[in-house]
Amino acid sequence: MSDMTHPTPPATPTRESIRFRSAEDGDTEALVSLWEACGLTRAWNDPRKDIEFARAGATSDVLVGTFNDEIMASVMVGHDGHRGAVYYVSVSPARRGLRLGREVMAAAEDWLRGRGVWKLNLLVRKTNAGVIGFYEELGYKDSDTMSLQKVL
Repeated sequence: MSDMTHPTPPATPTRESIRFRSAEDGDTEALVSLWEACGLTRAWNDPRKDIEFARAGATSDVLVGTFNDEIMASVMVGHDGHRGAVYYVSVSPARRGLRLGREVMAAAEDWLRGRGVWKLNLLVRKTNAGVIGFYEELGYKDSDTMSLQKVL
């Protein structure tokens, strides 16, 4: 007989069973592993430092999508008081097909909306052209701008 007050969690994740929360101290190594599995890390960016920096800021965070304590998805989100930005958008390769990418971006957009941010800038590496169609399906458009950077 099933206890109706404590239903048994599903054995496999569904979009509805994934919960998003802010990353916690013990999540760092799982996040780094996820980002490496997704090909998001680069030799010139220390992901542990990026996680620490984002989590420490008043205008940034790292959100994780979990199922039974497994981190399956994540996004680093923040804003500069004018525009929002996301980085390290990731879904575990073993958990693809659940449409979690959409859920990750929705969580980031909700986080920004909750802070009064009305526009999100998204940078996609030219080498990651395969995801452009995904973002276009979510309503993102090429803004016909160029991104310039300077390493400080």
